[in-house]
Amino acid sequence: MKRDGSELIQTLLDFKTEFFLVGILSALANLLMLTPTVYMLQVYDRVLVSQNELSLLAISLIALVLFGVIAFAEWGRSKVLVRAGVLFDERLGSRIFNASFSSHLAALQSGKRNPARAFNDLLQVRQFLTGNGIFAFFDLPWVPIYVAVCFLLHPVLGWVSIAFAIVQLSFAWLSQRLSTAPSESSQSAMTEVSQYVQGKLRNSEVLQAMGMVPNLERQWAKRHHESQERIAAASELVHRLAAISKFVRYTQQSVALGVGAMLVIEGQLSPGSMIASNILISRALAPIDLLVASWRPAITATKAFRRLRTLLDDHPQPTRAPLLAPVQTGLRVQLKQVSATVPGRPQPILRAINLDLAAGQVLVVLGPSGSGKSTLARVILGIWEHVEGVIRIGDNAVDDWDRALLGPHLGYLPQDIELFEGSVAENIARFGEPDSERVIEAARSTGLHELILRFAAGYDTPIGDAGGSLSGGQRQRIALARAVYGKPALIVLDEPNANLDEAGETALAQAVQRLRAHGSTVVLISHRQGAIALADRLLVLNDGQVQLEGPRDAVLEALRNAARPT
Repeated sequence: MKRDGSELIQTLLDFKTEFFLVGILSALANLLMLTPTVYMLQVYDRVLVSQNELSLLAISLIALVLFGVIAFAEWGRSKVLVRAGVLFDERLGSRIFNASFSSHLAALQSGKRNPARAFNDLLQVRQFLTGNGIFAFFDLPWVPIYVAVCFLLHPVLGWVSIAFAIVQLSFAWLSQRLSTAPSESSQSAMTEVSQYVQGKLRNSEVLQAMGMVPNLERQWAKRHHESQERIAAASELVHRLAAISKFVRYTQQSVALGVGAMLVIEGQLSPGSMIASNILISRALAPIDLLVASWRPAITATKAFRRLRTLLDDHPQPTRAPLLAPVQTGLRVQLKQVSATVPGRPQPILRAINLDLAAGQVLVVLGPSGSGKSTLARVILGIWEHVEGVIRIGDNAVDDWDRALLGPHLGYLPQDIELFEGSVAENIARFGEPDSERVIEAARSTGLHELILRFAAGYDTPIGDAGGSLSGGQRQRIALARAVYGKPALIVLDEPNANLDEAGETALAQAVQRLRAHGSTVVLISHRQGAIALADRLLVLNDGQVQLEGPRDAVLEALRNAARPT
């Protein structure tokens, strides 16, 4: 049972044993860090006075053994944290992948740029947990102990160490306050310029053909100049603060030694204590130095942690049954009072949609641009985030299906064709283990088999190589082959003939007829009249609402009657 509402915090709590062990090893290492101070006192105040070589050998051997223990403790806590970081990554990797995918889908549907940087955030958190920065938090509680030892040597040395600690912490806070905004501004400027150029280069052929490159260059130069000014200002500030930090550090070392020398002159401190106190003050300030150095990575990791926490809390692990019923040859589709919205848009895209499509039927969806046809396709498949109403696929609500198990029984061809890096066969087989017979069958059903065989490596040809030589129609037919791979029980095709020539139209019609004969349910969205001949039922959308829906001939008759002059 979770002790906190956050899945991410609960995951961290599962590593409490590892953190406890790191704390024990850190305590051992910090306690033994007093060894150099004690050794220095013994050498200067006892060995040099007694001139006893055997005493020098004995305390030197003891110090050597203790140094070995310190090294073992440092190595041990690093190893424990690295191992914990690997396990932390393994435990969260799959969850973050799925949550970031859901986040990206929601961002696309709302028309916003996806803000998720999930895997980079996970990397930053893991690097901080396994880096030197985390040690500052384990070592920091020992600063008062080192300061107390300084007080034991002499109260003045204790107050000096406290003053140095206050100076360092104040400088760290001031540095962070002064440098955060300029650093973030410079990073943002670099990202904006990069995204601006990359976004335009995707349409490089248009830019070249229409002579837009000089205009683009001027726009880029202006943005680049502004970004460089911000970067230069941030870099100058960082270097200035680094120089001041060095000045403060060197000054502290000299002041500590000078104060000790003054106490020796006044007879209040021995020479050995003077040297030992200098080492001890440096050791007392070491965790603060490490904290200052780790301040920015710690803040970055904290922000990354918060983003991950929000991501996982907003997209929790689904708790759905594996499959509530076996998938049949065809799947019935039911929509009851379904509305689809987008955050920030006052009017819904779809309003009060009702549909009952029997298994094995072909539904053709018609309507003008902007009527909500593509949104309806996503709603039917259960991939639209902001939906009200009841959506059922087969005997179950769409949200009750396990997507990983239901997915192979669904086919989807979106308007915006996207082929992924990999071979032609892998794209058709949806990046599962390619079944050669089923891949070839899907390619034949879309009239692609002969074309693919003309590629240098046939079905093994990387899409990256073939994509540049493929026409829009050929790319669409490969995506269509991916959609019909394995003869899914439900196939949704959004403008599948948008880029097809006559041969492609014929192949599409034959593919739909084969799917109907197999018993598959097909939803086909199209502007072209030829698709109507494939329909068992028609649905006409207008302004997000169902204008007409029913058997093909009845809907066509209603449209003809509506078009006749009164």
